[in-house]
Amino acid sequence: MKHTTRIATIACLLAVAGLVNAAGSKISLIGREVPSVETLPDDEYGALARYGHQLATRTFAHIGPEVKDKKMRYAGNNLACTSCHQENAAKPFAMPWVGVSATFPQYRGREDDLSTVEERVNGCMQRSMAGRALPLDSREMKAYVTYIHFLSRDIPVGASIEGAATKGSKPPNRRADLAAGEVIYKAQCATCHGESGEGRRNGVKGDALGYLFPPLWGPDSFNNGAGMNRILMAMRFIKHNMPMGVSHAAPTLSDEEAFDVAGYVVSKPRPQKAHLDRDFPARWNKPIDAAFPPYVDGASADQHKYGPFPPLAEKARAVASAREEMKKSLAARKQ
Repeated sequence: MKHTTRIATIACLLAVAGLVNAAGSKISLIGREVPSVETLPDDEYGALARYGHQLATRTFAHIGPEVKDKKMRYAGNNLACTSCHQENAAKPFAMPWVGVSATFPQYRGREDDLSTVEERVNGCMQRSMAGRALPLDSREMKAYVTYIHFLSRDIPVGASIEGAATKGSKPPNRRADLAAGEVIYKAQCATCHGESGEGRRNGVKGDALGYLFPPLWGPDSFNNGAGMNRILMAMRFIKHNMPMGVSHAAPTLSDEEAFDVAGYVVSKPRPQKAHLDRDFPARWNKPIDAAFPPYVDGASADQHKYGPFPPLAEKARAVASAREEMKKSLAARKQ
């Protein structure tokens, strides 16, 4: 009996050790082979993963605003998810979906709550896609979640993932120079995205064929609640993914150039999301480049939109540090 108990204890300890190792492991997406959904068997999982891939790469053709079935018009613009999540949503530092299943549920400041993968998908639907939420029990939502799960296979929960999200960049300690950004845009971006940011369609308006190169502003682009409408987010993405074909390993633009052209893009008109004042209800953790009210740090709306950001970042760190000290003080009093 004692021997059996000892074996069970050892097995339990090994399992715990395995969990600890998984949680502390580091996974790199750089150079990682991305499996194709076409290798999956023709079963329920394979069918949903393949449909999820279609939704990601040809969003406009399935749930865009020009599809024939009006009930399926969930996206409010003709972008594709992969307009931003490049290379089938698997490119490192282009906000890849690889590993997302291993990192959710996660706390998100925008809601000041734990969010699920489904809630994250709908966040993009209502912001980057300027549309409406997918029903949680819809085939489309299940397909998105399944494709994300497929891309995330073999990545353990709690792993540190190199290549996730976007790669950091250092903004200059100044306001964005929009005139300089316009020059860079015309030289580096306009060939694909158009002189007026209108993008290049695959066909014509109304055919639900979407864009070869997406519009960066105007009525068929992401709305002002999207992450890409924040200059520091746009700067990081542009620096390490633009112009087309650029990767984090060999960027074309400097930090300053990416900062200025990002400022130029976010200065342009785009669809407006209602109720942005409800975002980041814990106001202290609102991103410093989230350029919509309310503002609680005394800085101007212009500074939150165009910089300079280092003073705002320093102030945010001081607030976070003060909160931590307060939490420690309260915890000590309870002991």
